[in-house]
Amino acid sequence: MIDLHAHSLLSDGALLPSELVRRAYAIGYKAIGIADHADISNIDFIVPRIVKASRALTSTKIKVIPAVELTHVPPKDFPPLIKYARANGIRLVIVHGETIVEPVIPGTNARALECDIDILAHPGLITLKDAKTAARRGIYLELTAKRGHSLTNGHVARMACEAKARLILNTDAHGPEDLITRDTAISIILGSGLTQAQARAVLKNSLRLLEKT
Repeated sequence: MIDLHAHSLLSDGALLPSELVRRAYAIGYKAIGIADHADISNIDFIVPRIVKASRALTSTKIKVIPAVELTHVPPKDFPPLIKYARANGIRLVIVHGETIVEPVIPGTNARALECDIDILAHPGLITLKDAKTAARRGIYLELTAKRGHSLTNGHVARMACEAKARLILNTDAHGPEDLITRDTAISIILGSGLTQAQARAVLKNSLRLLEKT
């Protein structure tokens, strides 16, 4: 299992990075991204700590990726925050997309997809136009295991398939109960309406993105 979007207590997760990584390894993870929530108020606090933890916790048994999830950020502020994160050791930049269960600023999806990001997380009722932008720019659209955010997985999958955008499956884990096995990951992808072959391709996308970091 490769899961590139999980949270520690550096933002609103329940576990220390070390606990999160250990629990992930114990259920079969090969890699995990520590992607705590950030905006202008805390990015300078969490980025060095995520990077430090990722370096300390990576081993031959599990790879830990320093990531960040820009969350409820005014779209105009994406470029400087992304630039800061990448300049200071962050290897995956995720933007908190327009999930239907939170009041995300309208236009977040469209603006984020024009920026230097890797994953648009739980993008809700993403438009076909935005999905085509993701395809053109090589940005991954996230299917999610997270309750609430997952309500639009089927729509995201349809838009991605029509636009030929790449999909990825992450947990958006905030606690140990949110971590999943590979079999559960496949079931969630199938639940979005994709086939077994497409589900395997989605999981391969996680490996493809991991190898780029």
